[in-house]
Amino acid sequence: MNPATMIFSRLRAFRLPTITAAVVGLHLALPVWADALDDLLNAAKLGDTRELVQQIARGMDPNSTDQSGNTLLILAAREDQPQVVAELLKQRGIKLDARNAAGDSALMLASLRGYTGIAEQLVKAGAPFDHEGWNPLLYAAFEGRTAIVELLLAKGANPDARAPNRSSALMFAARNGHEEVVTRLLKAGADLDLKNDQNETAESWAVKYRNTDIAEMIQTERKTRAARAK
Repeated sequence: MNPATMIFSRLRAFRLPTITAAVVGLHLALPVWADALDDLLNAAKLGDTRELVQQIARGMDPNSTDQSGNTLLILAAREDQPQVVAELLKQRGIKLDARNAAGDSALMLASLRGYTGIAEQLVKAGAPFDHEGWNPLLYAAFEGRTAIVELLLAKGANPDARAPNRSSALMFAARNGHEEVVTRLLKAGADLDLKNDQNETAESWAVKYRNTDIAEMIQTERKTRAARAK
């Protein structure tokens, strides 16, 4: 019996009213599921931990996503909802490394926005931070999130990680005038002479954007390292 004949014979075994009832039941269930998903997503964004827990207890997936690929954990991290993050981290199978359509993870967005407490929760839970492309350290350095830069470096983040355009955390911090971040990165041994796709270095960017104090910090660090090497 070929596959088509097999499928047809199986379909004939069901009565038409049974098939119709199943289709109608599925059709009626879809709006209910969509409403439950909306409630779940809103709970994550608005910090409604009770609603979130109830929905998951009813069978909703803790890794549910919105249309942009944001998981509940990403939404909670993005919206600074530490209690929701804490609850989601308790869920079995929660995806710490999930990315949305823009390529951002929960830890990346927490780092970008400077939510140190949430970043600490995620790092402690094992969220990845040292990966190719944009990563939490690069985001934190770009925005001058000193506490998060310290957290990530203390956990072993590579101070010379590169963005897609080959710019490093030190370059971003120097360009944007974040002196405290520059200090932390220099202490961590960041390479002073890395160049990006535009052949810029941290020092040249500091000079270009008139962050003269940072340019001097880098020059001083270069001399100090040269003296140590002798």
